[in-house]
Amino acid sequence: MLKNVEDFTGPRERSDLGFITFDITADLENIFDWNVKQLFLYLSAEYSTKNNALNQVVLWDKIVLRGDNPKLLLKDMKTKYFFFDDGNGLKGNRNVTLTLSWNVVPNAGILPLVTGSGHVSVPFPDTYEITKSY
Repeated sequence: MLKNVEDFTGPRERSDLGFITFDITADLENIFDWNVKQLFLYLSAEYSTKNNALNQVVLWDKIVLRGDNPKLLLKDMKTKYFFFDDGNGLKGNRNVTLTLSWNVVPNAGILPLVTGSGHVSVPFPDTYEITKSY
């Protein structure tokens, strides 16, 4: 779903606000070796618009601690953070790519950033959802 809403953060009058739901199925068990304390997972969206060659937005995140169930089976999840565009770049955008990435928080050493091997592209509608005001 896509709405065009007032944006109070800058000079623009209205901006696109996207709403998506998603499923994540992942087995993170082999990532947890002796030096992994926790994982910081995050789902990001990447897309291009006429104003910006690359837009990146974090939509959802989760911390998985050592000892937690490393198998994720998340269905019909909503974004944790707003999916705002700084204009009208979501309307009719056919190539918004969602990617699951994670930071490994080790017991000792560097903090590597890992991007998952899979991603999915989702198209946004050509029209806005009209909200009723009462």
